[in-house]
Amino acid sequence: MEKGKFYGVSVGPGDPELLTLKAKKILEKCSIIAAPVTGSGNMLALTIVEGAVDLSQKSIILLNFLMTADEAKLAASHQKEAKKVMDQLEKGMDVAMLNLGDVSIYSTFAYINEIIKKAGYKTEIIPGVPSFCAVAAVLETSLTTMKKPIHIIPSDYDGFENGLELKGTKVIMKTGKGLPKLKQVLVEKGMSEHAALVANCGLENQKVYKNIQESCESEGYFATIVIKD
Repeated sequence: MEKGKFYGVSVGPGDPELLTLKAKKILEKCSIIAAPVTGSGNMLALTIVEGAVDLSQKSIILLNFLMTADEAKLAASHQKEAKKVMDQLEKGMDVAMLNLGDVSIYSTFAYINEIIKKAGYKTEIIPGVPSFCAVAAVLETSLTTMKKPIHIIPSDYDGFENGLELKGTKVIMKTGKGLPKLKQVLVEKGMSEHAALVANCGLENQKVYKNIQESCESEGYFATIVIKD
């Protein structure tokens, strides 16, 4: 029996209309959909896809990933969830794993894909709209120009403040609970007037702040900041 193929499918930041034609085609083709679940039971990627693809005849596998800094526990979690996928691939079933934004950017898929590839299964990545590109569209601004670089920085990066000193546009992702401290740092560096924030881009509860100082102390995990020189 021929083994199934594993797809990493980018579903965009929130608006189902930002799902690509190729992503829709692959999701319609695969009989098994693997959907990440957060600790709170949230299945945002699956909700987005349901707005664009009929999943009524699909089998849904829920992938429960730990949110922890413990590398050993993370590795064990990845192995456990990857086995759920490989069990289906072994039966000859194609599996599509959903990923918010673009699968190549801060995605748990990268870890699962590595495990599955090493096990000898075929895999394919379907690119999509990154959250920060959708954020730039909402802000009605370009991210950069031909002579300026762009830097993507996670808010919990150890060299975060040094990253802010880089020339060009800075995109700060995954702000979460660190937003109050981040806003303070931007004020101290005189950068807050050039920083905009979009929370939950493309979702019903989307919030847009052209000036980050107008934002609340907590705008959630899916808050993206754009700082332009």
